Amino acid sequence: MNKKPLFNFEKKSLTDILKDNSVTLMFVLICIICVPLSGLSPSYLINEVVTRVGRNTFLILSLIIPIMAGMGLNFGMTLGAMAGELAIIFVVDWQIWGIPGVILAMIISIPFSVILGLFCGAMMNKAKGREMITGYIMNFFIGGVYLLLVLYVMGTFIPIKHAALRIPRGYGLRNTINLISMRQCLDDALQITIGGVKIPILTFMVIGLLCLFVIWFRKTKLGQDMRAVGQDMNVARDAGIKVERTRIIAIVISTVFAGFGMIIYLQNMGTLSTYNAHAQIGMFSIAALLVGGASVEKASIRNVFLGVVLFHTMFIVAPKAGAAITGDSMIGEHFRVFVSYGVITIALVMYETNKRNEKNRRNKKLHSAKKEGTDNG
Repeated sequence: MNKKPLFNFEKKSLTDILKDNSVTLMFVLICIICVPLSGLSPSYLINEVVTRVGRNTFLILSLIIPIMAGMGLNFGMTLGAMAGELAIIFVVDWQIWGIPGVILAMIISIPFSVILGLFCGAMMNKAKGREMITGYIMNFFIGGVYLLLVLYVMGTFIPIKHAALRIPRGYGLRNTINLISMRQCLDDALQITIGGVKIPILTFMVIGLLCLFVIWFRKTKLGQDMRAVGQDMNVARDAGIKVERTRIIAIVISTVFAGFGMIIYLQNMGTLSTYNAHAQIGMFSIAALLVGGASVEKASIRNVFLGVVLFHTMFIVAPKAGAAITGDSMIGEHFRVFVSYGVITIALVMYETNKRNEKNRRNKKLHSAKKEGTDNG
């Protein structure tokens, strides 16, 4: 009886390992160089990293399921962030604060996220193979609708009771909404301090629940269907899987989780920048995931946590390191934005290159097989 080995390690050369983890290794090197130059104390740096892990991880985890379904990096997650912002606005107007306000905002965000996710998923089904650019353009379209709502509709057709939220003309919302009565309510609820580092236990428990959900979801029938669709849509369709429906469900789940993640993000920040809080959320979340070693075709929970630590360590130390090197902290600000877009660009170029190389290899094998068959005939 042949027994399968407990661990099946795929042998890879050092070159392949370096190539597969090039982005992650680049960020490790950046952090190693910038941390000493920044002059920040270890306790301050660790505190900031832990805070940002709690603030951003839920958002990044929302990207995993569409990747599993073969839809690539979900730039449309920003639609969920807008849904979360709308929910927060209503909760603030109703003056419901603290954890009850956060829970209510999450509940209110669900129908907004589901509607936006259904629309986004339907559009992506019309543009198979171009889901990422479709999601990116969808951000601009739905962003315009969102601006129409907060600039004109709120205060006219949608009543806003509290004048502190409205622009003096009577309709439209102010640029910044104060969330001070909700600020860090999740983080402070079950917080412990170890060696001067504040650890928000409740926030990490919520993140842990989402991690467990992702692990469980992969083993469900729907999760297996998504993986089959991600590997080959035609084969999945022949197996009786409703491909379009499955892809839409993946985007809806991602959008709902992005809405929850945005609410967690905003309660940590304590303020809502009404018109542009969501503007860079998708870019930075995707960049962090890629920094952790994920790709357009594969992502794991490990990639999420490694990425958020490395990416946000760079975000913290870059301005100080830039000031130490050049005397101008804005150099660091521009550097981290440049790196964010650069990481996404590199990842997409590598994906397309690998895809083209794989196609060429398959064509060569097919050509060789045909030639060998002809020679034998």
